Amino acid sequence: MTQAGRPLRSNLQEGSSRWAVRRAQWRALGISDEDMTKPKIAVVNSSSKLAICFSHLDGIVPVVEEAIRAAGGLPFEVRTAAPSDFITSAGRDGRYILPSRDLIPNDIEVAVEGAQLDGMVTLASCDKTAPAHLMAAARLDIPSIVVGCGYQPSGEYRGEHVDIEEVFLAAGSVAAGRMSLEHLCGMADNAIRGPGVCAGLGTANTMHMACEALGMSLTGTTPVLANSPAMWDGARRAGARIVELVTAGLRPRQVMTPAAFRNAVTVMLAISGSVNSIKHLQAVAHEAAVDVDVPGLFAELADRVPLLCAVRPNGPHFIEDLEAAGGTRAVLAQLADLLDLDVRTVDGGTLREALAGSTPTGSTVADEEVVRPLDRPFAAGPSIVVVHGSLAPGGAVVKRPVIDRGSRRFEGTALCFSSRDEALEALGRGKVRPGTVLVVRGLGVVGGPGMALGSAVVFALEGAGLGDTVAVVTDGQMSGLVNVGTVVGEVTPEAALGGPLALVEDGDRIVIDVDRRTVDLEVPDDVLAARRQRLGTPEPGPDHGWLSAYRRLVTPVAAGAVLTAAAPGRGPGPEGRRP
Repeated sequence: MTQAGRPLRSNLQEGSSRWAVRRAQWRALGISDEDMTKPKIAVVNSSSKLAICFSHLDGIVPVVEEAIRAAGGLPFEVRTAAPSDFITSAGRDGRYILPSRDLIPNDIEVAVEGAQLDGMVTLASCDKTAPAHLMAAARLDIPSIVVGCGYQPSGEYRGEHVDIEEVFLAAGSVAAGRMSLEHLCGMADNAIRGPGVCAGLGTANTMHMACEALGMSLTGTTPVLANSPAMWDGARRAGARIVELVTAGLRPRQVMTPAAFRNAVTVMLAISGSVNSIKHLQAVAHEAAVDVDVPGLFAELADRVPLLCAVRPNGPHFIEDLEAAGGTRAVLAQLADLLDLDVRTVDGGTLREALAGSTPTGSTVADEEVVRPLDRPFAAGPSIVVVHGSLAPGGAVVKRPVIDRGSRRFEGTALCFSSRDEALEALGRGKVRPGTVLVVRGLGVVGGPGMALGSAVVFALEGAGLGDTVAVVTDGQMSGLVNVGTVVGEVTPEAALGGPLALVEDGDRIVIDVDRRTVDLEVPDDVLAARRQRLGTPEPGPDHGWLSAYRRLVTPVAAGAVLTAAAPGRGPGPEGRRP
C-alpha cells in the first residue's frame, strides 16, 4: 500500500504464480520482503558509450536510486536505446535519427508496463531522449519526472570560443576550400570539454526546457550544466519527489493538458527553440491523447509571442548565460501574462505556485538582458514560422535568426536532388549559383525512410559563401542548430507521398515569402497535372529491419511522425496537412 492508502499496482497478489516467481527473482537480487512492498520506481537510463552526450548518465543513476530509497521507494534501473545526432547520423544519411525516438518509448513500455512498476524518473540527454521519455510518460500515464541531465562545457581554440555547432558549420568551409583540415581538427579537438548535450539552444536543450514548460520536469532545473552542483541537486530532488508523486497519484495526463501544451509552445516561440520541437510536442500530445494541434499553435501564437531570448545559434548569448539568468523558470516568469498559470506541475502544485517559490539567487530573473521582459523583447516577429503554399499545401517550417541578414522573401529557380550527397556533390563541382533554390526531396519520414538530415547541405552552402543567396526546400529535417539562410524544411505532403515537391523540375520558379507565410511553385496547373501522370511509383524501400517497419507505420510529420497501425495521411490529402 502507499502512505495514502492507495494500492500499488506493483504489489501482486500474494501466493499467485506471478508473485511467487517475481519473489524468487528479487530475493536472488537481495531485495528484502519489506522492500518488495514499497513503491517501485524505474530509473530510465538512455545511456551509451558511443557519444559524450550520455557518458555521465551511468553515474547519475546511483544518486537518483539513493534518493528514491531514502524517500521510501525501491528503484530499478531500466536501459533503453541512446541515439546521438552526431554519431547515429553516420548510417543511411541520418535516417536512423528520428525513428530512434520511437524505439525508446517502446523500450520503456516493455520494461515498465511489463513489470507493472509504479513510477519513473527518466534521465534525458541528447535530442531524441527527452521527447521519447515524455511520450512514454504520456502513454503509460504513471507518475513520472523527466530529468534534463545537462549541456556540455564548450572550449576554446586559438583564443576563440568553439563548440560543436561551430565545428558542424566549419566542416562546410573545409569542403569549400575556405578552411584547412588542420584548423577543423583543432576546433573539433577543443570544442567539447565534458559530458552533456550540445552547448547551444539546439534540439536537446530546447526539449529539456520544453519538459519544464510542460510541467514534467521540476521547476528551475533546465537548462543546466552537466555534472554541476545544480544538476546533481535536480537529480536528487527528482528521486525524492517521484515517491511523493506515486503516493499522491499525480499522473502525466493530469499535467500535460491542452493548456500545458499551449504554455510549452509559447515558451518555444519566446526562446526561438529548435523547429524540431514542433513534431516532438505533437508526438507527445498524441501519446497523451490530448486533442491539440501543435503546428497550429505555433502558427496561431507566432505573432503574439515576442522573442525574449537570443541564445546561440540564434543570437549572441551562450546557454550558460541563460542558465545563470534563471533558465526556463525565468522565461516562464517573464511570459506569465501570456500563460495559463493554473496548470499543474510535477512540483505538486500549480505553475503559479512553482514560480512563486524561492530561488537560489532570490530573484526569478537574474539578468533581464538575457531573458528580457515582454515590453522589451529582442524582436516582435517570430523566428519559427509555419508556411503554406502550392509547394507545401500541408505546411512546412522556416527558422530565421533573431536578426535577419537578408530579405525574408526569396525567389529563384529550382535545382533538384534526391539525396543530400547529390546536392553536396553538385555544390562541390560549382554547379550551384546564386539565385538557386535547392530542392532536396525523398528525405521525409516515408521517403527516407526516417526523415534524413539536410543540415549538411545548409552548412555547406554557408561554408561556400552562398548562405544568403541560395535557398533550400526539403521534405527532410534540419538539425536544431541550423539557423542560417533561407531554409524551408519538413515540407508536407512529402515527395514520396505524392506531394507537389515530387513534381518540381530544374528551372521551375519557386517563391518563398516568410512574412506572408508562403512557399509557392510557380508552374501552371496543367503542366503539373501532366507531370503527375508521368510520375512513377516510388521505390518501396527496404523490406526488412527497423526502417522498413518504421516506413509502414509512421504518420506524416505534421501529425508528429508517430507510429500507428493505420498510419493515416498516406497521400496529399488533409490527414497530412498542417493547419
